Amino acid sequence: MDDHPEPSTLRVFVALAPPDDAKDELARVLQPAYDRYPRLRWNRIEDWHITLAFLGELPSTAVPLLRSVLAGRAASHPALRLSLRGGGQFDDRLLWSGIGGDLEGLHLLAADVRELVRSCGIEFGGRPLRPHLTLARARRDDPTSVPEVAAGLTDFVGRPWLSERLHLVGSNIGRGPGPIHYRDIESWRFGTAVRPGEP
Repeated sequence: MDDHPEPSTLRVFVALAPPDDAKDELARVLQPAYDRYPRLRWNRIEDWHITLAFLGELPSTAVPLLRSVLAGRAASHPALRLSLRGGGQFDDRLLWSGIGGDLEGLHLLAADVRELVRSCGIEFGGRPLRPHLTLARARRDDPTSVPEVAAGLTDFVGRPWLSERLHLVGSNIGRGPGPIHYRDIESWRFGTAVRPGEP
């Protein structure tokens, strides 16, 4: 008997994930902030990602269709040369690291992914892409921690890396009181080494 049946819906997004050494580089820079701001809700490093399309709550039956079309699309796209760069905040509550590198290619990939998902009959909110890596969230009674940490990241420039895979990710958000965790549903390697015209 299955004690953990698959849920009938999943909260899903399509994303890129920095490699471990790029994440470790940023985590070392953040270490003093981890110690100084323990009340921030820090994201787990293994969950750091760059969202290309947030699809929201979908029926589980949509996942096989997404797997099929995203696999083909990843194979036709080049890898992107990116980096983690600087920091900022949204509404004094959400701390992020910025993204540097081939931002034109990143926007083209995101637009392609979003168009592909909609062509499958899946509707989702279409906020403009603001490439970032979410690092932490502040509690409602803490208006200063996030801006202070963001100011300390202004000069951070991480090493360049290649985005080698496209990820379809599910989360447990809204499924209990614990922290948000993410899991790869599947990921696919990009087809060519780098976008033409990129170094």
